[in-house]
Amino acid sequence: MRATTAPEADNLVRLSVEIDEAEVDEALEEVVRRLTRTVRVPGFRPGKVPRRIIEARMGGAAALRGEALREALPDFYARAVHDTELDPIDRPEIDITGGDESGPVSFDALVPVRPTVAIPGYQGLVVTVPRLEVTDEEVDDQLDRLRATTGELVEVTRPARDGDQVTIDVHGAVDAEGNSVDADDFLYEVGSGAAVPGLDEQLRGARMGDILSFEAPVGPSGLSSAIRVLVKDTKELVLPEVTDEWAAETSEFDSVAELRADIAERLRSRKVLGARIARQQGAMAALVELVTEEVPDSLVEVELRERVHDLSHRLDQQGMTVAQFLAATGQDENEFLAELRTSALRSVKADLALRALADAEDIEVADEELDAELAAMAERLSVSPKEVRDRLERSGRLLAVRSDRRTTKAAQWLIDHVGLVDEDGDPVSADELEVDGDVSEEVAG
Repeated sequence: MRATTAPEADNLVRLSVEIDEAEVDEALEEVVRRLTRTVRVPGFRPGKVPRRIIEARMGGAAALRGEALREALPDFYARAVHDTELDPIDRPEIDITGGDESGPVSFDALVPVRPTVAIPGYQGLVVTVPRLEVTDEEVDDQLDRLRATTGELVEVTRPARDGDQVTIDVHGAVDAEGNSVDADDFLYEVGSGAAVPGLDEQLRGARMGDILSFEAPVGPSGLSSAIRVLVKDTKELVLPEVTDEWAAETSEFDSVAELRADIAERLRSRKVLGARIARQQGAMAALVELVTEEVPDSLVEVELRERVHDLSHRLDQQGMTVAQFLAATGQDENEFLAELRTSALRSVKADLALRALADAEDIEVADEELDAELAAMAERLSVSPKEVRDRLERSGRLLAVRSDRRTTKAAQWLIDHVGLVDEDGDPVSADELEVDGDVSEEVAG
């Protein structure tokens, strides 16, 4: 079999294929063998029906040949796609150009392929990442959080303020149906905003024994309900003094200085990880912004279907349907699908942009890299690398694996070469984003 390609308009490639007569005859014999096993003819055992009988039943030798070509063409097409390293994105239009009745067979296939997009200025992209410096105030805040775990609630007689714990009785119809909600000895943190709307405003400045009456909105209806609150007591969280003794009791460190140093180190590691994530996401977003061409709807539809399928599979594992998920989250189906489509479009543009970057920077995947990828896949599937390769070749997916690996390398190139600044526009060195250990999996997520 011989295959050649020629570009056509509208992201199409004309794939021209010539199949030797011997290969056509082999395909014809395979059809005959199958039919002899399945066709039931009185007087003949399965598998023993003569070819002339089968031809007669099919409508003649030409009809049998046509059946063989219909069955064999998908395989011939797949082999031609593999040999020419095409990357189809949709079904082709196939036209048999010769050999309908006898001899070698030739056909043309108009194959939709991914468009090549322009990414002007990709080498000068700049991404904003969070500042990495850890301030004394941030360390103090973390110390206060730790102190709060060992703090003591002490009753006070002053007016209540944010952060105080008040014990209250609450009475009033506050739900959408007008049902009365009664709670006695309810411990509430002033300023938390975790209870009745408007409650914090009423409690600020209140003292033990105060009775508060006010109107509060009820749900989305916009109606209001009368609320009555009795303040029984107010307690202040008294934090322990920050001493070396306290540090030794509440942590693995012997001194406050050591504890502060550890907190600062942990905060910086967290900031570095956040900056790495911001660098990756920002770099991809900036690259996608460079793509101004329209992308094929077929690519977006494929990506959208995959996303819906993945969501359905995850929900199915939880015993839930998509409809139930939408109802539980209060989402409109059309709006939800529109959001998914927008996300799918961004993903398609990102893929096209990374392919363009790989072309521009001559990024390729060596055979050794592909072998390593197949070995990793084989280990996950508990099969041999050869079996993985055979499966991928039979399904025509081997080139896709190499292509995916190539875009992954292009993404890493982008991350390594993008410029970095902080929120103030000051340059940030990429070396500052290096941390001990491998956080690539966390960043990729």
